[in-house]
Amino acid sequence: MRREELTEEICKNLIERAIETLPYAYTPYSHFKVAAALLAENGKIYTGCNIENASYTPTSCAERTAFFKAVSEGICHFDAIAIVGGKEGVLEQFCPPCGVCRQVMAEFCHPKKFFIILARSKEEFQIYTLEEILPFGFSPENLSN
Repeated sequence: MRREELTEEICKNLIERAIETLPYAYTPYSHFKVAAALLAENGKIYTGCNIENASYTPTSCAERTAFFKAVSEGICHFDAIAIVGGKEGVLEQFCPPCGVCRQVMAEFCHPKKFFIILARSKEEFQIYTLEEILPFGFSPENLSN
């Protein structure tokens, strides 16, 4: 996807889907709810929320939940993801993806053509490419050399 193809309407739709998913976050320990809406190249949207675990390591981020849902259904090409999050689900700040989620994005997304939308609301959001938030990322191309 080219930046000019990522319209305000597409961004707002993804943000709305992420906000709708936020109540499903399972966060009894951190109380920091995160939700994501992932736009596949075929136009389908996959949502995800964070799911915590008492032993912490098995916790799954919202972004990875959305990616793994899509990949488990045979979808491996993506255009954009919207991410929302905050303590008790209150969207007071932008919620960037963690390093592990960025690495998962690098596995499936073109660094210059995949867009990450960080939002506090449908009206207040920022757009970055994967390359901007993961410079010098390690991807499948590194293993093919």
